Amino acid sequence: MNKSELFYTAVYIRLSREDGDKEESDSVGNQKKLLTNYVSKMENIIIYDVYVDDGYTGTSFDRPSFKRMIADIEDGKVNCVVVKDLSRFGRDYIDTGRYLERIFPELGVRFISVSDGIDSIRQAYDMLLPIKNIFNEQYARDISKKIQATVKSKQKAGEFIGSFASYGYKKSPTDKNKLIIDEYAAEVVRKVFRLYVGGMGKLSIAKLLNAEGILCPSEYKMANGENYKNCNRLESTSYWTYSTINVMLKNEMYRGNMVQGKKHQRMRGRQQLVDKENWIVVQGTHEPIIDLETWEKTQKLLSKRHRDMGLEENKNIFAGFIICADCGRAMMKNFWKRADGSKTYSFYCGTYKRHGKRDCAERFKGNYLQCW
Repeated sequence: MNKSELFYTAVYIRLSREDGDKEESDSVGNQKKLLTNYVSKMENIIIYDVYVDDGYTGTSFDRPSFKRMIADIEDGKVNCVVVKDLSRFGRDYIDTGRYLERIFPELGVRFISVSDGIDSIRQAYDMLLPIKNIFNEQYARDISKKIQATVKSKQKAGEFIGSFASYGYKKSPTDKNKLIIDEYAAEVVRKVFRLYVGGMGKLSIAKLLNAEGILCPSEYKMANGENYKNCNRLESTSYWTYSTINVMLKNEMYRGNMVQGKKHQRMRGRQQLVDKENWIVVQGTHEPIIDLETWEKTQKLLSKRHRDMGLEENKNIFAGFIICADCGRAMMKNFWKRADGSKTYSFYCGTYKRHGKRDCAERFKGNYLQCW
């Protein structure tokens, strides 16, 4: 790398209180001021752009601004990266080392970490670099464990620690760890329970709510200005479904009991479902939407209408692989007997079957697929 060449520089900034970052000293504003002042005194360095990931942990490189920076590097727009310290770049010692010792050198990228005194054009990385990366990751692990312990303690005390309250509730304006009733949504919840106890099926309830133009929970939250995204639903699904009604009828939160700890996530891992017996349930933490008599009737009906599936008779090797080309939902298996006794199998779109062309275009006819 030629010292006299121009360096089009990415000023990279990251802050995450989950990593134990000190808000004052590591704030986005302070990092930006430090780095721009540093760069202004350097020869042959031109700031191409400032990349900020505020609220993203350093234990993962799945960060929007980091990805944008890497894309600009690969496009030849950036050939130098400046950070406050190594922990701002990343706390995963394996991937951090891979970027600094393999990827950046291969792409001809100069790397500068101001507080660590690292500048790849002036000197090679010393042997302490991997050790620094390991310490950064271990610090993040320690903070993660402390945060998890604090969260679990709050959950056991019946405090709400989620980002979004269950449909029908909202966070108290005076105490974010308390839930209060959202009267409009709560009335919809009561209606769902009332209809189900009255004999209407879950799919029929969903169709009725859709026909009446009532926003489904995720759409309602977004309409109220909440930055909410249900990762379990498809982008095209903006309506009430059988599944939504089913989950609602089983949600013990509507009895005034705080139910938390349904999922667990290890550092750098994916969220894992927790067995129901290990959920954290605290009774009587908030005002119930559903009275005890209605709740018990509902649970009794749910248990009566439940039908165990014969797994041996209902195996489907295509489950999860065949999806509707229109709405993106999984296709369902069906079969019928022919006159000669043999069976004809087919797959059809569940959305089209349940909701019709409103939510799955008529031109696809539900993407019916026949298999002999």
